[in-house]
Amino acid sequence: MTEQTALPETGAVEGKPDAAVVRDALGVGVAVGLSGFAFGVTSAGSGLTLAQTCALSLLVFTGASQFALVGALAAGGNPLTAAAGAFFLGVRNAFYGLRLSQLLALPRAVRPFAAQWVIDETTAVALAQPTRRGVRIGFTVTGLTLYLLWNLTTLLGALGAEAIGDTAAWGLDAAGPAVFLALLAPMLKSTTERTVAGLAVLLGLGLLPVLPAGVPVLVAALAAPLVLWARGRRGGGVVGNRDDREASAGEGER
Repeated sequence: MTEQTALPETGAVEGKPDAAVVRDALGVGVAVGLSGFAFGVTSAGSGLTLAQTCALSLLVFTGASQFALVGALAAGGNPLTAAAGAFFLGVRNAFYGLRLSQLLALPRAVRPFAAQWVIDETTAVALAQPTRRGVRIGFTVTGLTLYLLWNLTTLLGALGAEAIGDTAAWGLDAAGPAVFLALLAPMLKSTTERTVAGLAVLLGLGLLPVLPAGVPVLVAALAAPLVLWARGRRGGGVVGNRDDREASAGEGER
């Protein structure tokens, strides 16, 4: 744990120049931020007002949870069920925050504001940096770029929803989940992680025809404890240790 959290402050080890970190962060921020347009259109098409749509992006600011909420509402799901599904998807950000708090080492007064930007994209860029300076630059540039662009394109998408018409016909309702999967896939390094992801997909898709909208994503969350329980029963923790070694080896290769 000490080796992972005690990052050098600057370029004491070989790492990217600041310009390269900024370039990578901008690339992620712009690429993902543009999908806010799809969220704006989808949200307006599900019946939310312009103010409600913009408030979700300003205050919630976690794309997968936002898409889960409006998708469940558009499918006729119960608002409480839709909100519960969005909440459980957003819980992952709390675990990201535990790791990032060690790497960023921000002053206490800044942490509540930085917490708003703890999402998949900022975490991915930050964790890719070998120095604390790089982590802070990557996190800040990604967060700022994505927050501004996501909210701007959300507004534009909500305003243009009437002109576009049916979002399903354009396939815009799939843009958010597609971006999320593209970010998630490279993070699945061990056998256990890939098994959890595969089972979650099977549960989520398989239960769509038989459960109310918003409920399948809640059931899919059971994939992780089920797989971990099965692995523990089969190997007494040996498999999990092997998966950890595989993941560590992958990190070393990069």
